[in-house]
Amino acid sequence: MIARPPAGGAWAPFEVRWSEAEIEAVLEKVRNYPWPLTAQVADGWAYGCDPAYLRALCDQWTGAWDWRAAVADLNRFPQYTARVDGFDLHFLHVVGEAKGKRPLLLSHGWPGSHYEFWRTIEPLAFPSRFGGEASDAFDLVIPSLPGFGFSSKPSRPIGPRATAQLFNTLMTQVLGYPTYLAQGGDWGAMVTSWLGREHRAARAIHLNMLWFRPRGGPATEAETAWAKAQEALEASVGGYFRLQVSRPQSIAWMGAGNPVGQAAWIAERFHDWSDLRFKPLDEVHAKDNLLTNIMLYVMTGSFTTGSWFYRGAFDEGGFIVEPGERCETPTAFASFPGEGRLKPPPRSFAERAYNIVRWTDMPQGGHFAAMEEPRLFVDDVRAWAREQD
Repeated sequence: MIARPPAGGAWAPFEVRWSEAEIEAVLEKVRNYPWPLTAQVADGWAYGCDPAYLRALCDQWTGAWDWRAAVADLNRFPQYTARVDGFDLHFLHVVGEAKGKRPLLLSHGWPGSHYEFWRTIEPLAFPSRFGGEASDAFDLVIPSLPGFGFSSKPSRPIGPRATAQLFNTLMTQVLGYPTYLAQGGDWGAMVTSWLGREHRAARAIHLNMLWFRPRGGPATEAETAWAKAQEALEASVGGYFRLQVSRPQSIAWMGAGNPVGQAAWIAERFHDWSDLRFKPLDEVHAKDNLLTNIMLYVMTGSFTTGSWFYRGAFDEGGFIVEPGERCETPTAFASFPGEGRLKPPPRSFAERAYNIVRWTDMPQGGHFAAMEEPRLFVDDVRAWAREQD
C-alpha cells in the first residue's frame, strides 16, 4: 500500500527526471577537470580528499556508474511535493504494513540526503518481509531539508529550528497525523531535537547525534575529558564547519559548476566521519551509492544552499539549552562508536539537555548510521518505537 494525495489537495506526486543532456554536461566537466597539484604524502587524506580515491571516484562516475539505474532507484518509492509556508517540500511517503498508522518522520543531514535512509525503508515499512513482525511497521515520511535535493531553495539561510516548524506542519496539517515519532542524525538530529522541544505532536524522538548543550558545560571528570577530546577533534576535522557557519557563500563560489570539487568536499566528510575501523571506505560506502548522493547536490544546486544551513542554525541561536529549557520529550539515543564528527557525550551531560529514556551503545557504525549499519539502525528504531506504543 502506498500513500495517495487527496484529489486537488496540497501535495502532488513527484518523479526524478534527469535528461541525458543534463547528465552528459556534468560528466563532461568531470572528464575535463584540471587536476591540481597534490601533496606527496603517505596519508592521502591528510590534506583533504585523497587524490587517488577522488580519481577512482571520477573514473567510476564517467565510466561504470549507471545514471539511468540511479534515477530508477530514486523513483523506487512514492514521493511528493507539498507547499508548506512558502516552501515546496519534497518528501517520500511510504505506507506499508502500518496501513496509514504509526507515522515516523526521518530527517537527514549534510552532506547526506533523503537517500541516506534507502536501505532502511523497506525493513521499516514492511518488516514481515525481512523476518520481522507486521506490528513493527511504520508509515514513513522522509523529507528533503529546505535547500536540499528536490525541496525548494530559500532566499537566505534557514536553520533547523525553522525546518522543524515546516516538518511539523507537513506531518500534522498536510498529511493529517495528529501525533508522530521522529528520528534524525546530523542536522536531522537538530531538526528532530527542535521538534521534541517545541512541537507536542512529536510524541517521542530518536537521535544518533546529540546537538543540544546544557548551559555551564562539563560538570564531571568524564564530561571534561569528553569535551577536551571533542575540542581536539574539532581542531582536526572542523575546518569545514567554521567556514560554512561563517562564510558559506565562499564555498559556493568554488563549487558552482565544479562537480569534482563538490564531490571532493562531500567524499572527505564520508571518509572522516564514517566508522572505518573494520572495513575500508569502499565497503562502507559503495562508490555508486556515494555518487548518487553527490548527484543529488550537483543536479539540484544544493551544494550552495545545503551549506547555508550551518549559518541558518547559528542565526537561530545555536545549541545551548538554558536551565529549565531542556527537551522534555522522551528521547532515545543510539550511540555509534565510530562517529567521527561529534563524539557521543557522557549520558550525564546529555541528560541536562534532553529527557533521555533510552540509550543504546552500538557495537560499530559511525556518523551516517542508516547508511553504514542499516540493520542495527532498524533494530534500534523498532525497539524504541515499541516502548512508545
